Amino acid sequence: MAVDLVVMAAGAGSRFGGLKQLVPVGPGGETLTDFAVYDAWRAGIRRAVFVVRREKEREFHKVLGRKYESRLEVVYAHQELDEVPRGFAVPPGREKPWGTGHAVLSAKGRVTGPFVAINADDWYGAESFRALVPFLSMAAPAGRADWALVAFRLRNTLSSHGSVARGICTVSPDGRLLGVTEHTDLRAEGGGILGTGPGGAGRRFRGDEPVSLNLWGFTPALFDDLESGFARFLAERGSDPKAEFYLPAAVDAALKAERAGVSVLPTEEEWFGVTYREDLPRVRAAVTARFEAGLYPSPLWNPG
Repeated sequence: MAVDLVVMAAGAGSRFGGLKQLVPVGPGGETLTDFAVYDAWRAGIRRAVFVVRREKEREFHKVLGRKYESRLEVVYAHQELDEVPRGFAVPPGREKPWGTGHAVLSAKGRVTGPFVAINADDWYGAESFRALVPFLSMAAPAGRADWALVAFRLRNTLSSHGSVARGICTVSPDGRLLGVTEHTDLRAEGGGILGTGPGGAGRRFRGDEPVSLNLWGFTPALFDDLESGFARFLAERGSDPKAEFYLPAAVDAALKAERAGVSVLPTEEEWFGVTYREDLPRVRAAVTARFEAGLYPSPLWNPG
């Protein structure tokens, strides 16, 4: 079964100070999106849906999208603030997108079957896609949804230049996801990792906890959960101009209602991201090292 790629690329990059999706990190000017799409293509994906803001589509395609067209079908979906269910309105002061759950929901109607969902500004590693795409290729077309999550180790996902938000996973002994709880303000401190959980409760972590970095494998059954979850979110928190509808929250609701099951595919891949502009030197050094080791061709997206 063919698998699509959904790339969440509509984030405003407020902490970074610009569109991270377009920032070069490779020796040939490659972006993190370039590497993610390339690794997905190597794993067998031939169709990519990019979720962008409408006014940024032309720029995104000029800089990124058009270079993929010789190897993948490139499709666009738009994540807009005013795309809310009937009966709801955008609150005064709301400027940022509604979050990752809304981003994937924006791809409804553009996705043709099972799909991988990723952030545009994260380095996930080739092995992560090689594990996820075959899983989805065998996804059952009906019945209880069977999804997958590639889970990274918390200690491998932090920034040295500020706090981050992560979905901390609870996993059963047989590798099934039991729940995802969003934690914010995660940072290394005093030999451990501190963070803030639901309700503002502080918590300390060891560092080997599995976390979601939004490398998911879904079937289209997810869209029903996203629609109902987004409506609930707006009813409960829609008046908060900074609240976000997180993708893991929709998955968690589907798990609790037993509408879906999620297999956790652990990875020891090293994660890279540019949450803050100060992260760029480390990311660029790590990417260059992979070119020098022969793990990627240069140029990465040579046409043909």
